[in-house]
Amino acid sequence: MPKILIVEGNTAEGRRRAVAARGREANLLYAESLRRIRGDLTLGVAFPADPDTALPDLAALKAYDGIAWTGSSLNVYNGGPEVERQLEFCRTCFASGVPQFGSCWGLQVGVVAAGGTVLKNPLGREIGLARKILLTESGRAHPLYEGRPSVFDAIAVHRDIVTALPENARILAYNSMTRVQAAAFQVGAGAFWGVQYHPEYTFGEIAASMRRYTAGLVEEGFFQTEAAAALAADTFASFDRGGTAGDRWVFGVDADVLDPAERLRDLANWMRFISEE
Repeated sequence: MPKILIVEGNTAEGRRRAVAARGREANLLYAESLRRIRGDLTLGVAFPADPDTALPDLAALKAYDGIAWTGSSLNVYNGGPEVERQLEFCRTCFASGVPQFGSCWGLQVGVVAAGGTVLKNPLGREIGLARKILLTESGRAHPLYEGRPSVFDAIAVHRDIVTALPENARILAYNSMTRVQAAAFQVGAGAFWGVQYHPEYTFGEIAASMRRYTAGLVEEGFFQTEAAAALAADTFASFDRGGTAGDRWVFGVDADVLDPAERLRDLANWMRFISEE
């Protein structure tokens, strides 16, 4: 029975905003996705962004089979105690030797904790779907992408990107928005697999993100009005129920993101990896 620690990347205020936009706390969403893959899990949760929270020490971390980092509304380059606590905790996780997986913010924290860099993407925000993610030669051979086609779309929302990877890291996937859509690296005995998109997300969750960032999406030119942004969010949410053929065609939503098993494939492959360790 695998034991996994979920590391929540948001502050308490960030979690409140997510729920107010009809979304879920990231740790709860991750727990639901992991249990969809495998029901016989023991899950723990850590909140390193929160001040004065108790975190597992090195000995406690070694009792876990895997550590999964969620997304976050934070920006790692802004620093501050809520970021620094997460970076320090990630370094402790590396020291434990327990395999880690990171989605979006999780990838960024792992990269920076291991010596890489993250910056705001000069190409702008990627939201809704990350289009035409291409596997590299390393990606096609990596167990993270077992069963994946060489090109696929994925649910995504991020404005920041990895600009320099840690030593000996391998880029596993990329697209026109960022050269690092996925990477794998190791610090000591600690292996880290990370993706810039969100395999754990539902369409409802990306709709909640669109509601949170409505004003910014209009300002950035994604939509002409807030009403248009709200309509798009509602349409995205409908894809959890299949949506209409017309909406799927207009938004370019195909089986690689409509099928929950396909969306979760990368996480499922990581789960298989830690179960075999």
